[in-house]
Amino acid sequence: MTARFCVVAAGWIVSIVAVVQLVAASSAGAQDQFQTRAGVPLFAVDPNWPRLPDKWAIGQVGGIAVDGQDHVWVSQRPTSLDSQDLLAEQDPPRADCCTKAPPILEFDESGNFIRGWGGPGAAYEWTVPTGPATRAPGDGRAENAEHGVYVDHRGNVWVGGNSSGDHQILKFTREGKFLLQIGRRGQSKGSNDTVNVNRSAGYLVDPKTNELFVADGYGNRRVIVFDAETGAYKRHWGAYGKRPDDASKPAPRDETAPPPQQFNVVHGLALSRDGYLYVADRGNNRIQVFRTDGTFVKEAFIKRGSGGPGTAFGAALSADSQQRFLYVADGSNGHVVIMDRSTLAVIGQIGRIGRASGRFYHLHSIATDSKGNIYTGESLGYRVQKFVYKGLSRAATAPRASRSIGGQGTR
Repeated sequence: MTARFCVVAAGWIVSIVAVVQLVAASSAGAQDQFQTRAGVPLFAVDPNWPRLPDKWAIGQVGGIAVDGQDHVWVSQRPTSLDSQDLLAEQDPPRADCCTKAPPILEFDESGNFIRGWGGPGAAYEWTVPTGPATRAPGDGRAENAEHGVYVDHRGNVWVGGNSSGDHQILKFTREGKFLLQIGRRGQSKGSNDTVNVNRSAGYLVDPKTNELFVADGYGNRRVIVFDAETGAYKRHWGAYGKRPDDASKPAPRDETAPPPQQFNVVHGLALSRDGYLYVADRGNNRIQVFRTDGTFVKEAFIKRGSGGPGTAFGAALSADSQQRFLYVADGSNGHVVIMDRSTLAVIGQIGRIGRASGRFYHLHSIATDSKGNIYTGESLGYRVQKFVYKGLSRAATAPRASRSIGGQGTR
């Protein structure tokens, strides 16, 4: 069944496009049927969030995070915008809009713009974008540049990049003052290098230990940990907590094949209050769970046979005291997957592939705030979205036939 919500905006009704498709938590081969079930989180998209300053445009979204004030931080790629996006920047201007927004943007929970900053500086090595010079009309162009953003418990902002040669991570104050660089551009020695990363994708800091955990996944095949104050190396590990091996070839996405023994694009991280680290192994379509010392706990595949960019781009946790739910960004199928954190069973999903509000075009990044709301970023979709938490679903009821079409908005 498809659950629908409506929100009132500017005196008219906006149909919820955050279609919450509730999936039976059964084996991977039996999840084609959609049905209601009790106790699954429900969400409604906020179509008016966020509000950019007038005439600004954002490009591909490389990361999204929520800080301790429930402010939302976005890492976006200004160089992914082309001349047709930036008519106001041309000389002379060809239209009233638009101009590039800064790479790092901060919004409050209502979507009001707070500040923006970022870009090259004399004291540090910012990402150097790589990608083709043109883009396919309407589809965005492939771009490697700004990737990942995280705000730690002390208010420091961590950023990186996934361009060729991006072997460094940068730390700033929330105002954009440079504090620390870990690694140097173009210096990676591979997945067992203890000084440099290689096109890292995501970051988080454990407030209990002040350790920085890095999803070092585009060029390397590992999670690596540094001291968040000094940048000193602490430890690293690959899939199953073992030593990563760069010589191993990526495993096929085959439901019947043995589980891959190496990571394949470690793309996102989430840390629970009870000390479990959830690692989004994008290319292998799976989540692996660890203790923070690298001890492997368990894993779960998400539609393992799916092609495309991957079904595990990133992970975020629900806001309840037990953090009962794990939300995973499925870029291949265009869903936010809802998992029971204790069992890693899939119990629901939000959205589908599409360009309308509440749908996803290359879903890339995910974060949650203290109220349980979900924030998403799309790379080729060039946007961020907010999904407002609406509580848990009640016991299943028989739907009317006219409302049983999965994945469709109201007519």
